[in-house]
Amino acid sequence: MTYRAVVFDMDGTILDTLEDMKRSVNAALAAEGFPPRTLDEVRHFVGNGNRRLVERAVPEGTEADAVERVFRGFHAQYRAHCMDHARVYPGIPALLARLRAAGIRTAVVSNKADYAVKLLAERFFPGLLDAAAGEKEGVRRKPAPDGVLAVLAALGVPPAEAVYVGDSEVDIETARNAGLPCLSVTWGFRPEAYLIRQGAGRIVRTAEELGALLL
Repeated sequence: MTYRAVVFDMDGTILDTLEDMKRSVNAALAAEGFPPRTLDEVRHFVGNGNRRLVERAVPEGTEADAVERVFRGFHAQYRAHCMDHARVYPGIPALLARLRAAGIRTAVVSNKADYAVKLLAERFFPGLLDAAAGEKEGVRRKPAPDGVLAVLAALGVPPAEAVYVGDSEVDIETARNAGLPCLSVTWGFRPEAYLIRQGAGRIVRTAEELGALLL
């Protein structure tokens, strides 16, 4: 099928952002005297927004006011350091350029804070995305379909003519809720076997393979 729009997740799909998230959450944890988390732990904590990341990172039984301080501390750290170690996955910029050259609209919808989504999109994908939206007040975060549907409406593309690309179970559910097919990539934060168990409809292992399905 020829799609008029491709909506991408950000973390684990077009950018590897894990190291900066780990460092930021650990700095916020340390400020409260809490132990640090490993990269693999943070890998499993992400996907449902920054508050859920913090709630999973703090020790079990942490009081609500301490959780809130860690949450604020994480944002202060991440706002300043979200681009320190982020890296683009191989082949993604070239794929985005090919999509745009073919007249296909490109967008990102993420559960990452909206300020970080926009900063990272401008830094790593200048001129390659028609829209970039993150978590913000008044819009339910994924797996609710609100962000995806709002972006498609702004682009003038109906869901029936779009596809969602992501790396997690949250993305599979988001696409389903929005009425879009989902292409699940294996280079991100969830292993292939896990994605299959979560109901992934189509597994994609390289950017070249993804391009062949989209163009």
